[in-house]
Amino acid sequence: MASSTAQRAREADPATPRRRGPLRALWRELRSWPTLVVLAVCVLGGLPATIALTPAQDVTVLGQHVQLGARTPTPSVSGPAQLVQIGNTRLDIAPLQVWGPMRPQLTLGPVQRNAAAAQVLDPQRTVAARAQAADTLTSGFVRWYVWGALGLVGVCVAICAVAGCIRTLALLRRESRTAATGHVTVADLWHRGAGTVGRTTVLALTTSLLAWAACGALAYAGATRGLSDIRSLTQLVGSYHLSPSPEGPTVFGYTGAVIGDSRVARVGGPPVPDASPEDTACERSADSLASELALVSGAPVRNLACSGASISQGLRGPQARGGDTSVPAQVGLLKQIAGLRWVVVAIGPNDLGWSDFLAYCFGVPDCADRFTAGEFDYRLAAFDRDYGDLLQDLTTLPGHPQIVIATSYDVFAPGRDTADCPDARGPAGVPGLDRAKTELMHERNQALNDVLRAGAAKYALTVVDPPLEPLCSPPPVDGLGPDLQGLGDRYPFHPTGVGSLRIAAATARLLTPEPS
Repeated sequence: MASSTAQRAREADPATPRRRGPLRALWRELRSWPTLVVLAVCVLGGLPATIALTPAQDVTVLGQHVQLGARTPTPSVSGPAQLVQIGNTRLDIAPLQVWGPMRPQLTLGPVQRNAAAAQVLDPQRTVAARAQAADTLTSGFVRWYVWGALGLVGVCVAICAVAGCIRTLALLRRESRTAATGHVTVADLWHRGAGTVGRTTVLALTTSLLAWAACGALAYAGATRGLSDIRSLTQLVGSYHLSPSPEGPTVFGYTGAVIGDSRVARVGGPPVPDASPEDTACERSADSLASELALVSGAPVRNLACSGASISQGLRGPQARGGDTSVPAQVGLLKQIAGLRWVVVAIGPNDLGWSDFLAYCFGVPDCADRFTAGEFDYRLAAFDRDYGDLLQDLTTLPGHPQIVIATSYDVFAPGRDTADCPDARGPAGVPGLDRAKTELMHERNQALNDVLRAGAAKYALTVVDPPLEPLCSPPPVDGLGPDLQGLGDRYPFHPTGVGSLRIAAATARLLTPEPS
């Protein structure tokens, strides 16, 4: 009886809402056009806004600072992931094609050379290091994804709150125009609008989070599908390589060739008989590494090395040598030597501006400051990139000759007392070198050699370590004289004729013999 009375009372008062089941109420709300508009705004506007506004997550991978996030959405149904190099460029990762607006973005740089980064080159630790890197990257992106979901909840609640205010104002205006209703109280507006706003919010959150989950699934599927066939960085981001063009006519009659800088051109030695203009411009000597190799191996060797050469200006590009003299790219000349069996390469110090660091250490009491250390790391990273291009040129030479990479030698013996060494004292009025400074120069030379060896290992090339005695070392027992020129010589820190012969002997032992 009481139930029937309550039902008749609700029918008599149209302002009293009917009680419906929660699911029926949500379904009825879902068919309301204002609610559909709110859902569209949350998905089409809130989702891209959340992706753009969610901050990237910082992680450390193999000693490198990496930020993980998503690139700013664009009005397209699909797009590639992106790699951002700080201070350099943005690279689209074409194989990682992702449907939907959530396209991963990885920000890296500047690259740091440290012990953690070296783990990936250690055969005993490579697998573990790569697995740890993958786990770190995955956890970083998951963290970004969770923060994004929380941000999306906040965006949706804000949108629903604004929509609820608009609907309440619309209801108030409609009721105020209806004379039969009379005065509308705040309680009436709350009872009529609270349920609608609540249901709209539930629907908006559910729809938005489902869309967020779908975007995450599409991003994961696109990334895993794209990475499944990737075996190198070139496959991932593409390649950009322009090899030097062949220079000059085809040359016959040489078994080997030497390319590089003043160390193997052997500046300061006796002049080359019947020297060409290029021999004179490059300061090539009669006892250069190429000449000594020809004596040791018994095979004709062409000398292309040039004083002052670097990878970009000398080996892969033309080199200006005083006045109007321009020496063609050494790699371009190599390409025109027919029947070449091996090539010896000596490069590095000029690319790094090694003389700058050495002169600085001579001139200041302490050269182990952070500024010059940062400058060295910057130059070494630039050399690393140029060296990779050079190796691609050399490993694709016609006939695929054996490539021998010569490492850089220590000018001064590291950690040795230099108090009685005139070459370490330097010119008058400067602090000169001490044990700490020679140790620092040794460490930087080792960093250069690490790059040289890593590149050679990647392409399975031969490496030769010049067996030269540094300056300030005890006199050689064979009585042949020093291996390096001292400060009193015309070209300090370069090999002597004896040093050039020692390098040639060590190199000749590594050359693949000609088939009998």
